[in-house]
Amino acid sequence: MSQPAEASNVQHPDIHAHRLLIVDFGGQYTQLIARRVRECGVYSEIHPWDMSEDDICEFAPSGVILSGGPESVNLDDPPKVSHAVFELGVPVLGICYGMQTMAAELGGAVEASEHREFGYAEIEPGDSNLFGGFSDADSGKPMLKVWMSHGDRVEGVPPGFSISASSPNSPIAAMEDPQRHFYGVQFHPEVTHTLHGDAIMRRFVREICNCPGDWTAGNIVADAIEHVRAQVGDGQVLLGLSGGVDSSVVAALLHEAIGDQLTCVFVDHGLLRRDEGDQVMETFAEHMHINVIRVNAADRFFDALAGESDPEKKRKIIGGMFIDVFDEEAHKLEGIEWLAQGPIYPDVIESAGSTTGKAHVIQSHHNVGGLPDDMRMSLVEPLRELFKDEVRKIGMELGLPREMVMRHPFPGPGLGVRVLGEVRRDYVEKLQLADDIFIDELRKQDLYDQVSQAFAVFLPVKSVGVMGDGRRYEYVIALRAVETIDFMTARWARLPYDFLEHVSLRIINEVDGISRVTYDISGKPPSTIEWE
Repeated sequence: MSQPAEASNVQHPDIHAHRLLIVDFGGQYTQLIARRVRECGVYSEIHPWDMSEDDICEFAPSGVILSGGPESVNLDDPPKVSHAVFELGVPVLGICYGMQTMAAELGGAVEASEHREFGYAEIEPGDSNLFGGFSDADSGKPMLKVWMSHGDRVEGVPPGFSISASSPNSPIAAMEDPQRHFYGVQFHPEVTHTLHGDAIMRRFVREICNCPGDWTAGNIVADAIEHVRAQVGDGQVLLGLSGGVDSSVVAALLHEAIGDQLTCVFVDHGLLRRDEGDQVMETFAEHMHINVIRVNAADRFFDALAGESDPEKKRKIIGGMFIDVFDEEAHKLEGIEWLAQGPIYPDVIESAGSTTGKAHVIQSHHNVGGLPDDMRMSLVEPLRELFKDEVRKIGMELGLPREMVMRHPFPGPGLGVRVLGEVRRDYVEKLQLADDIFIDELRKQDLYDQVSQAFAVFLPVKSVGVMGDGRRYEYVIALRAVETIDFMTARWARLPYDFLEHVSLRIINEVDGISRVTYDISGKPPSTIEWE
């Protein structure tokens, strides 16, 4: 067994010293704004628009970004941030609704537009500290291709502001007060449709806010290791290792920090991908020499699921059984003081809400909480500040296999929600093989990284097929592949017909009991990505 690495004498920078406050007005791109800031190498946090003046001052941001949102500043009681934001003496960037509320708060005028803008637009930039020198035109007048999504628009800029960009539908497409470093843009620089969006965000974050780029994978790992060691001391830590990206990165990070003080419990419920249980043990127990206790509990899970076809009840059975098995193993261990978990930043955001209850909150996440009441351990959660893409980056930094770190999302209940209806062992075995064929072919054709999520679904209906000289009445496999940025919306992936035909033939030929393969061409919305 390995021991924790000796503390390095090399001092890493304080990665939280320079940070941006993202004020959330319920916009669909708010998390994307925070991610873009971090991609500039600067830490950011999202807080609801009703954050108190004291909390704003205590946060002490190097800059503030006001997000978009679905409301109108002309409502009787519109969402608006504390005026303290404009008295901090730091740069402020308002995006879409953020620009409108900035204008209204500082003495400008906002009205409903006769011409709503949703989608691609071209704006003519003027003299600007924020995007001056940028152009998407090959010649002639400068022009920026941007993404708009608004009904209201600024009709009059506040005192001290000048117009820095315009378009036919938005005469005031951007405004700025360079003396106070206040900037407003009606478009969305955080989305990829705004071609110079990354450059605009970087100029604001790095040049206008004057923040160094210390938020890097190496510095994040060093900071997390230092924090974990200070938090747990010489205490023993227990982690429920699922084999998913988040728990795998937590395991690697904790092992790097505290070595043999970490014990992992891997509950193998029989609902994982093909050979995944063995792969988890090979990676963590054999190669990384982490203490992993594998509990082969498949029989208990299948027995508990027998006869149940309701999706929500299946989820509750799987979740409840997982906690029971994990709790049993935890009570066998002595001296455990800490329980490690892997909630990431979006989980924390969605579970926090707002102080007034007026913010647009999605729902609580299943990864936050859910522990047995009698489990008397303190929590260590080293990924709480990180987005999923950052978790993947530090996983690579810690030496985890790329195939493990970069693989597609996998639901907590595993294949239990990809077998429609009753979950039977023989159904799961057929699905594991079909899914493995699909993913194998995606990798062979260099298509795996081009889609955001891909998987197979087992349909408990029988269809007539012809195998050899005989007719067979057998089950159906559905294939699903989607492209998405944020998983809130998604479009079905346009995979080549020849590829789909090849995958279909392999599944029908190699998976006993399958006579038909379908491809799901439903988008989200109206459908969901998963089938259950």
